[in-house]
Amino acid sequence: MKIEVRDTVFDPWREVRDYQEQCLKKPGKFGATAVFVGTMRDFNAGEVVDTMHLEHYPEMTQKHLQQIAQEAARRWELLGVLLLHRTGQVFPNDPIVCVATWSAHRAAAYAANRFIMEDLKSKSPIWKKEHLPGRQRWLTGNEEKLLP
Repeated sequence: MKIEVRDTVFDPWREVRDYQEQCLKKPGKFGATAVFVGTMRDFNAGEVVDTMHLEHYPEMTQKHLQQIAQEAARRWELLGVLLLHRTGQVFPNDPIVCVATWSAHRAAAYAANRFIMEDLKSKSPIWKKEHLPGRQRWLTGNEEKLLP
């Protein structure tokens, strides 16, 4: 399990490959890898967004992310979890979050990945401030409600 909060840009696809090669030395053991990568858009709620700033309490955030991943591993038979999240200033097209889960079968990988991402969006102590032309606004939560 690898969980990191970073204030620098990362390449999610390299991170997934590296984790798989370095940490999942289990050839033939996993049949499914589910990956979610969230990137910054240059719009939200019908308005242009220039940049965004993500703030957090480091110890609290790390603890919460660790708990999410551990709960997913308890609920589903996972062989690996990679969870990376950005903080600081991000720009359009920058990756913000990467969640990857590995399991023997796709159902567990999909379900665990979605569980982690939904908890992360709704409960994690990470706050987003959007910088729009001429003003700023704090996001109040998971503005985009997902269908069941």
